Amino acid sequence: MTGDNIAASIVIRTLNEARWLDEVFDALKTQTLDDQTFEVVLVDSGSTDGTLDIARRNGARIVEIKKSEFTFGRSLNRGCDAARGQALVFISGHCIPTHDRWLAHLIAPLGRDRITYAYGRQLGHDVSKFSEHALFKKYFPSTSAVPQEGFFINNANAALLKSTWSDFRFDEDLTGLEDMELGKRLVNAGDRIAYVADAPVIHIHEESWPKVKTRYEREAIALQAIMPEVHVGFGDFLRYTTSGILFDWAEAINQKVFWKQASNIVMFRTMQFWGTYRGNNDHRRMSQARKEAYFYPR
Repeated sequence: MTGDNIAASIVIRTLNEARWLDEVFDALKTQTLDDQTFEVVLVDSGSTDGTLDIARRNGARIVEIKKSEFTFGRSLNRGCDAARGQALVFISGHCIPTHDRWLAHLIAPLGRDRITYAYGRQLGHDVSKFSEHALFKKYFPSTSAVPQEGFFINNANAALLKSTWSDFRFDEDLTGLEDMELGKRLVNAGDRIAYVADAPVIHIHEESWPKVKTRYEREAIALQAIMPEVHVGFGDFLRYTTSGILFDWAEAINQKVFWKQASNIVMFRTMQFWGTYRGNNDHRRMSQARKEAYFYPR
């Protein structure tokens, strides 16, 4: 996966990702970049499940970060510091590329028309929750936008020029959404973002209900720093939850899986928007123990 002419460095953040990581590496081994090569840099924050053994077996370079030092932005910055490619490609340890041109398609827009950041499509897995499939369809449609409007971006499947990262770097203090925070700064500086629908991955979430709530809570806290004008009141929580449930129920009826999915839909949408409400209205300074609860939910 490495060579003298390294077009891309694939940076993977991990914490106990052994369940799907072999499949991720299997998909990476199929990638073709014509006469160029790529490398894999894995940034691990304390895995105990064999993740590091899988990474070593597959030839990845490993960067370790202490649990006490971890934030999403800091771990990416460490991986980018170690990377040697012209493009930095970010993929989660539970995201599996679907074809052998995923990498080539994802990095193709970089450097054109002031595009410095790009992201690809995300699809659900058989184990994904019903409402998660709905969110993927909403935010990652089947049609590309090269470039797109706005600064939405998602680092579960994204690529960034290393020269751009060197100038801007990720915010290391946010509890999440380090991708959108950087995207906003880049767009404000005159750069552009591309959405590449033909660079898809299967994104696998297998979270407990408390972890779903925690994910949306910490993202809402981060969103306060990115878009302070956004406020989610209790009435918004009730309205968003109700509309989300009704929308998903209608889709479940259409797919003839209502009785199988009805209660899971209620739980997901409730945890999603309760976490969003809690995070958006949480202005307290976080203790170290509370930070670890966001970054390492049990």
